[in-house]
Amino acid sequence: MHTDSWAIRAKKLGLRSRAVFKLEEILIKTKALNSKGLVLDIGSAPGGWSQLVKILQPKSTVYAVDLLPMEPIKDVYFFQEDVANIDAINDISLLKTKFDLVISDLAPNLTGISAVDEENIYELNSITVETAVNYLNRSNGTLILKTFQNSLFKKIRSNMEKNFNIVQTFKPAASKSKSGEIYLYGER
Repeated sequence: MHTDSWAIRAKKLGLRSRAVFKLEEILIKTKALNSKGLVLDIGSAPGGWSQLVKILQPKSTVYAVDLLPMEPIKDVYFFQEDVANIDAINDISLLKTKFDLVISDLAPNLTGISAVDEENIYELNSITVETAVNYLNRSNGTLILKTFQNSLFKKIRSNMEKNFNIVQTFKPAASKSKSGEIYLYGER
């Protein structure tokens, strides 16, 4: 399998995945990460985004959730759980309305059947938006969400527009050009 320049760069820098460069570009453009922020990373495995947040803002507090296991990261609180059950994670549920930033690189396993894949993506995106709405600071919270350009993209963007004052779309340079992957940014 061909390794691209972003993956090679990530490996050289000791980063867990090439996806860190996607988040980094969005964070730099939006200035969404503050020095002592409380961050919720949904779909965190293998941990690249949590790792990047701690590198960029070491004083931030990061809570990470994923169904898959994740190797520990210093000062990141990881919970192996389905995001749909986030309210059952006491350490996180006690922080409802306190998070400054919710980040999500969550994606379903793709089946290759577009109608099924689009529904699964939309369902995960909807759960993520609902979680962000419930857990973000009510006055100035921010969500960065990975989604895909498909027939349900406008629907998830509309959902975000109902819950955030500013909604922007990003296609970071590190995202493969042939990929339908796209990122939504929502700010209260």
